[in-house]
Amino acid sequence: MLDDWSAIDMRRAIGYIASCRTYEGGYGQAPFCEAQGGTTYIAIASLHLVPGLSKPPMTPAERQLTIHWLISNYHPSGGFCGRTGKDADACYCFWCGAALHILGAGDLVDTLSLARFLASCQFKYGGIAKAPGEHPDPYHTYLSLAALSMYSPAPAMGNHVHAASWTFEPLDPLLNAREETALWAKKYIPKPKT
Repeated sequence: MLDDWSAIDMRRAIGYIASCRTYEGGYGQAPFCEAQGGTTYIAIASLHLVPGLSKPPMTPAERQLTIHWLISNYHPSGGFCGRTGKDADACYCFWCGAALHILGAGDLVDTLSLARFLASCQFKYGGIAKAPGEHPDPYHTYLSLAALSMYSPAPAMGNHVHAASWTFEPLDPLLNAREETALWAKKYIPKPKT
């Protein structure tokens, strides 16, 4: 975003990210760690933000395996699990959903099911919790709204009376910011001229 990568050894950074890739296709916090939705998003976003790569940041086979791992963590409740075999958690609707969006596989997400899951996590006095019946917090509330900004169910709802209430400003998943904000930042926060 700031177009200043001078403090980063790109080759080593990309190599480290690759070393955190698991056999499943996700990414762990360090080499040989379990893959998690949040670290997978960070790895995918980082690889796609690197400027001037001479080849794509992932091979087609790696991309497909990562998509498979992310979709494997899509829970029947409509939410996403952060790790294999865990329960769905509202924050992973963003982490996994944004990674899928960056990989060009966002069409694999059922927006209505995702919205139903997030609505079931909503607290009656406001806010969104990690799971139904839990207490809400700002972290899960924000990430749930960010997920809905990428995967609004409004288009699938047609003329339903509540469709407009599910409409959000589009989100840039690479920067986790509104598209309008991301465009502004890219335009007005360039690398200082030397």
